[in-house]
Amino acid sequence: MENPIQNDRWTVRLPILLSVTLAAGMLLGATFFGGSKGIADVARGHTKFKEVLQLIDNNYVDTVNTDELVDYSITKMLEKLDPHTYYFNPKDAIAARSQLESGFDGIGIEFNLYKDTVYVVTPLVGGPSEAAGIQSGDKILKVNSDIFTGKKVDNAFIFSKLRGPRGSEVKIEILRRGVPKPLSFLLRRDRIPTFSVDAAYMMDKEVGYVKVTRFSESTYDEFKNAVSSLKTQGMKKLMLDLRGNPGGYMDRATNMVDELLAGDKLIVYTDGKDDRYDRQTRAKNAGMFENGSVVVLIDESSASASEIVAGALQDHDRALIVGRRSFGKGLVQMPVNLSDGSELRLTISRYYTPSGRSIQKPYKMGDLEGYEKDIKNRFEHGELFVSDSIKNNPKLQYRTDAGRIVYGGGGITPDVFVPRDTSMMSPYLYELFAKNTVRDYALNYVNQNRKQFEKQTFAEFLKSYNVTDADLNGVVKNATADNIKFNEKEFSRSKPYIRTYLKALIARYAYQKRDKGGLNNEFYQVMSNTDEGIRKAATLFDEAEKLAKGNVSLKDAKK
Repeated sequence: MENPIQNDRWTVRLPILLSVTLAAGMLLGATFFGGSKGIADVARGHTKFKEVLQLIDNNYVDTVNTDELVDYSITKMLEKLDPHTYYFNPKDAIAARSQLESGFDGIGIEFNLYKDTVYVVTPLVGGPSEAAGIQSGDKILKVNSDIFTGKKVDNAFIFSKLRGPRGSEVKIEILRRGVPKPLSFLLRRDRIPTFSVDAAYMMDKEVGYVKVTRFSESTYDEFKNAVSSLKTQGMKKLMLDLRGNPGGYMDRATNMVDELLAGDKLIVYTDGKDDRYDRQTRAKNAGMFENGSVVVLIDESSASASEIVAGALQDHDRALIVGRRSFGKGLVQMPVNLSDGSELRLTISRYYTPSGRSIQKPYKMGDLEGYEKDIKNRFEHGELFVSDSIKNNPKLQYRTDAGRIVYGGGGITPDVFVPRDTSMMSPYLYELFAKNTVRDYALNYVNQNRKQFEKQTFAEFLKSYNVTDADLNGVVKNATADNIKFNEKEFSRSKPYIRTYLKALIARYAYQKRDKGGLNNEFYQVMSNTDEGIRKAATLFDEAEKLAKGNVSLKDAKK
């Protein structure tokens, strides 16, 4: 989806940039600053800035770009505020908004920007690139007359060249492994839908699994469709996976909770300096899954809207929360579209879970770098591996409906801890990821053996297919061709993961159907065999059932 698989600071800041917002249509009005007691101070500051900018433009010894100076000034000013108030210049605003849209007009590829070079991860099913024959692993050399290598190539640049009006044409020049000369493709852009529910399938006769990757425009509708489909298949228990979900629209998150929560229970409330942004959101609809046990998976990358869902369900004892302590993002932003196409996301309030918790982790005004190091610090202090390393503030204790102790001040602490599994990770594996070597092998393998896969169902494949040592040797051979230096010790450590990951990718390319609304069920079903979080969560539905029925002992309540 002209959708990046990124390795840069953008990825690190995603929970910050995809922060909780108010309802999608709400924007600041012309009277936003009308009630400010400091209006005279604001006016004086505006006059001073205008004077300095005019002096520079008229008198500075060299020619300067005043637009760049203004962008820089705004960015540096906002660094004195909280870490979630953020400014996007017009180019970056387009890329940021696209993360929450339900679709776009483009050529339909998932790409990876690696060392100033753009690689195709995969052409999206049903898109122009797939129809034209663009393949995973293709290196994009040129788009129309624009060279696609070098330091100028960033995500905003890529978006601006690949996306465009539906029906418009774009010429792509690519370099493909094994083909000596570049290949040219003339593509006609089309509408490319994007999806936020990445998987929805039955794990067994009773347990349904739903993976939500973000809270975008279409998330609530996708979630309802997924739950409805699973219920027709007999779902009586729900595993909701919010791991790695950086958040998005608040109302999509609260609507999701409303489908799981009975009565008119409080879901979330906000409080800010201006009482126009103070509100309470309660359950109001007859939900699709108000009965039946629920387990929610979270981790250190589950942020903002994800934490609203987990916090509300935990406070009302509606779901058992499993995994690791979440990101800790409890501030609400108002998106403001500025006149030149840039965007300001301004923090206007804090949100609180039903028990009264603010789960915003501590921060120092103006210290964005220190704030971004929090996850790294958790890793170094052992919190991602040992539950006893989680240091909750004893002064920030709150009670769920049933009297269980929960904590504020830094994310949602899970009811059941699952350590991060790094036993199979290695630098060699990370290089394979960066160059998309395993993906490329899987796609080529499926293309060469498609008739074989057409003879068996996915259920048969899942049960009987095994990745051979010859396949692994093929991956290593391709990696060497990609200038990835072989390391026997690291390869041996990562071999079980590579084997499972390769099978999962083969399943995706061989069996993913166009009529599934973007679901990657086959991939997740294979990967779940090595996913300790899913395996642990699957054993906890009896405990979740106790919560759903209000069977919480005094001992449990004091935990």
